[in-house]
Amino acid sequence: MALAYNSLAGRDIATHIHPQTNLRLHEEVGPLVVSRGEGIHVVDSDGNRLIEGMAGLWCASLGFDNARLASAAYRQLQQLPYQQTFAHRSNEPAIELAELLLARAPEGMSKVLFQSSGSEAVDTAMKLVWYYHEAIGKPEKRKIIGRIKAYHGTTIASASLTGLPNMHRGYGLPLPGILHAACPHHYRGAAPGESEQDFATRLAAELEAMILAEGPETIGAFFAEPVMGTGGVIVPPETYFEKIQAVLRKYDILIVADEVICGFGRTGNYWGSQTVGMAPDMVTCAKGLSAAYFPISAVMLSDRLYQVIADRTAFFGGFGHGYTYGGHPVGAAVALEALRIYDEIHIVDHVREVAPLLQDGFARLGRHPLVGEARGIGLMAALEFVADKETKAAFPPERKVGARVADALRRRGVLLRALGDTLVCAPPLIITPEGIATILTALEAALDEVHAEISAAGPVS
Repeated sequence: MALAYNSLAGRDIATHIHPQTNLRLHEEVGPLVVSRGEGIHVVDSDGNRLIEGMAGLWCASLGFDNARLASAAYRQLQQLPYQQTFAHRSNEPAIELAELLLARAPEGMSKVLFQSSGSEAVDTAMKLVWYYHEAIGKPEKRKIIGRIKAYHGTTIASASLTGLPNMHRGYGLPLPGILHAACPHHYRGAAPGESEQDFATRLAAELEAMILAEGPETIGAFFAEPVMGTGGVIVPPETYFEKIQAVLRKYDILIVADEVICGFGRTGNYWGSQTVGMAPDMVTCAKGLSAAYFPISAVMLSDRLYQVIADRTAFFGGFGHGYTYGGHPVGAAVALEALRIYDEIHIVDHVREVAPLLQDGFARLGRHPLVGEARGIGLMAALEFVADKETKAAFPPERKVGARVADALRRRGVLLRALGDTLVCAPPLIITPEGIATILTALEAALDEVHAEISAAGPVS
């Protein structure tokens, strides 16, 4: 049914290009227009109240109506709405945020550089890899390794590093010099009977073989999410980062932790790096940095890197990098308040308290006939749908099982995200046991509904 042009949905279709969206399909179905937020809920333009089970895009850690964050933005807007940080300028919120962030950073971080988005942070980190190696007399170390199914952003460089084909098709990406190692997904990648530790050993050996084939002298860095988010909540197998890092250190390859999704408590530690045993040279973060109340991101780097980079800027007479809104005082003020709130409400302790309820519930749903694997850690979880549990055979894409489950969930008042035939969940970190129970109850009913429809349609051809 055609949407009225003068409706919000019709006006959206007429004027607005949506990211990560089939634009022709959008012309037919239109948007879900969200009007306001209430804690872990959002309310659409028709008055329907929905649990935002993805915290927007993994980012609204403190929900959708936090008065303290709104007040922090308003106060800063009144006092100093903007100031640039180029060429020896600064502002008080940016200075305080850098201090607080480093006080909570993974071990070894020394300095902070601010941007507006996670993609920009990853882009910046890639440039710093090149800048550092050029400065130490190894300009040939320009190749950067990402991983298949990793997600690092949508700028030209960060999309190249991303290991998802839909981010490359039609753009002529990835850029030259971007490599992709194997995805550490035991369910899909392990050989029959191969343990997690043996799988990790094999992946480390494969990584070393890639490095040797390319030439260790040409490879500058390895970027990794501690837990893959948009790739489908893929938790690395036991001993994976221990073994991977040994290979990288052997060949003097920098390690960059992309904490854009995993940072600020999502995995049950303040940083996902701490959860999986990473020891990075650089860290990128965004999303939870301001609990999504203002666009802001940061790159943190070790003192070893900083000293080399600082000397190089002296040699050149300046640092040829930066963004207009890097260190924006309003964003910094909001992020400062978010970090204070995380401390006051003991966000990591809260995640550790409620996460078992989510993980146990998803594990139980993993026995559902539609589900091949249930996986997750902390307050991020996923269900991967399969046509055959024994063979792990996927459904034909035209069945759109993931999208159908997500639609059935929405009718029951819960928003989760279908990534193909993997359904992912990452609710606001303030979610209560009651909120988790509501998600799980709705999810079970949605699975039953879609399974009944598929069973009625007959066997998968």
